Amino acid sequence: MTAPVKIVLVYQSLLGIYGDQGNSLVLAQRLRWRGIDAEVVVVEPGDPLPADGAIYCMGGGEDNAQTTAVRELTKDGSLFAAVDAGAVVFAVCAGYQICGQTFTIGETDEVREGLGLLDVTTTRGATRAVGEILTRWTRPDGSEYLLSGFENHGGYTHLGPDATPLARVERGIGNAGDGTEGAVQGRVIGTYPHGPVLARNPALADHLLGLALDRELEPLGRVQSVHEGLRRERIAFVRR
Repeated sequence: MTAPVKIVLVYQSLLGIYGDQGNSLVLAQRLRWRGIDAEVVVVEPGDPLPADGAIYCMGGGEDNAQTTAVRELTKDGSLFAAVDAGAVVFAVCAGYQICGQTFTIGETDEVREGLGLLDVTTTRGATRAVGEILTRWTRPDGSEYLLSGFENHGGYTHLGPDATPLARVERGIGNAGDGTEGAVQGRVIGTYPHGPVLARNPALADHLLGLALDRELEPLGRVQSVHEGLRRERIAFVRR
């Protein structure tokens, strides 16, 4: 028997205030629908982080939670080992920000060191980005796919030369009102939308799974068509 695909939900109590834990559940269920055994491992601060995960998920959180998460993950060290071994990291909102080089917190915009997994920096934006967001993601095969979600962030993220945008903004703010959203560097992917974003965008979920398994996944037939129909309804709502 092969071992289950391990999906690690990182610090749910710190980085899970917007329901982003749903992303890990979506990934696991889409594997099970394909007959692939999956396991979601929830790790909290103080617990050892497994270094053999296939995908690590991080979600939204507040300033103090971000600082604590960086401190604990740096001290543990297993996330860096996992990335070096080829694991996928999917980080949303605050999780995205702490994967960068630096981010700021508090009214005084105190600069804090991030995990350095993405060549991005985050500072306070002029206005808070709140509302539905619609972006255009160019998939590995060159086709375009619309991503929908709900953004709620005060930090604005700027990409350095080693990171590339995940998508281009059609509606919303995205990274910093510059037309880009999210960042990709190797197998580390950061993005701002909640939703959970992988429930709203099944092709992005399957992309992460394909990266983790090093193969393209077969379509899910009727389940796929139902989910795509719901996605199209959401896109139409945003465009109204």
